[in-house]
Amino acid sequence: MDVALLIVAAAAAGWVDAVVGGGGLVLIPAMLIAQPGLPAATALGTNKLAAVFGTASAAWRYVRHVRIDLHRLVPVFVAALVFSALGALVAISLPTEIFTPIVLVMLVGVGLFVALNPGFGGDASAGPRSRLSTLAGLVLAGVVIAFYDGVMGPGTGTFLIISLTALVGTSFLESSAMAKVINTGTNLGALTVFGLQGNVLWLLGLGLAAANIVGAQIGSHMAIGRGSSFVRWVLLAVVVVMVGKLGYDLITD
Repeated sequence: MDVALLIVAAAAAGWVDAVVGGGGLVLIPAMLIAQPGLPAATALGTNKLAAVFGTASAAWRYVRHVRIDLHRLVPVFVAALVFSALGALVAISLPTEIFTPIVLVMLVGVGLFVALNPGFGGDASAGPRSRLSTLAGLVLAGVVIAFYDGVMGPGTGTFLIISLTALVGTSFLESSAMAKVINTGTNLGALTVFGLQGNVLWLLGLGLAAANIVGAQIGSHMAIGRGSSFVRWVLLAVVVVMVGKLGYDLITD
């Protein structure tokens, strides 16, 4: 196993996850390349172990520097933990490949919307939404997207940021901060299920978690320092990469 490759990949995944999410697209393939024959479920479970530490560390930095309503996020965090665990249970018996075309279309739509609306997600566009819209955004994040993260995962951070920005009325930076708190819950819920199934390499995962934390701290520091515009461009770049990866998987499967 190429440990150096995995450490670099874990740090890079932490950076991407801290800004817009999508770190699994870096670390999971790296694990499969470094250890041929590794079961996909084990790669997913070990990735969740590394990611939960990195995401939690990024959430801690965001909470200290970005103003968000933590009291409102507590029930969303709990819901995210529960529904991501349910999603992971469903993933055992449901072929996740059926979601690929749907996620691909959604990502293309998200990318086009963000690219064609330069003001979306900026500080000027942020503002309070109606109670119904805010509730819908939080339910979408803590239930639907959390469940999806347990079942499949790619694009979870991106979907969280877009839904919170559009429905709750936060800027990209604020949405990224909230997404890290929620994503910590989804990672923890899915990790619990993978761990109980024996699909986690604990020693390797803890080593990768250390590298993931380093990347997450750098990524969150850059996002906080550079603001919503930086998050927007990284989000678009990650969407392009995810669309390419999922499109390739769809063609070659």
